[in-house]
Amino acid sequence: MQIHEKELIESLSSSRILTSMITPAVLISACGTLILSTSSRMGRIFDRVNVMKGEVEAIVEGKISHPEERMRHLRGQIQLQRRRATLIQKAMVSLYTATAMFIASSLAIAANVAYGSSDTVWIPTLIALVGGLFLFIASALLLYESRFNLRFVNRSIDFIEFLEEEGTKKYRGNSQMPGN
Repeated sequence: MQIHEKELIESLSSSRILTSMITPAVLISACGTLILSTSSRMGRIFDRVNVMKGEVEAIVEGKISHPEERMRHLRGQIQLQRRRATLIQKAMVSLYTATAMFIASSLAIAANVAYGSSDTVWIPTLIALVGGLFLFIASALLLYESRFNLRFVNRSIDFIEFLEEEGTKKYRGNSQMPGN
């Protein structure tokens, strides 16, 4: 057996490869968790949009009180959901890209340990840094998206308070009528 082949077999059987690959694996797991929660957020947006579609249909059919106020409110809410969906989609792209970079980094570490030289040691690190950059971008997008979610919730609460006020006015108006 040649010396180079012996070194190759020793390096492949060494735990160095697995040890080096642990950090990207942890980052891959983190990306997977974020992908799962981000997909769930997208599903909630879809559900909310469907509920709003039902409300618009009820307004058009004349089944709901305060149609102008409701349509104005729904238009704003739908725009917020559209912005949220766009941000979530961009975050998902960033998360999938980060995951791909971390997997590539892990594979590059293994290849470098097995076949590389000291001249190529920087390649897995660079790939992992690119993955980290995409993970950062995804986190920033999700942080920004959460502001739109808060705005959606606050506007919904404001509209509920408006409907309560209108209902209270109507109730007071009916109870003050003669004969009641």
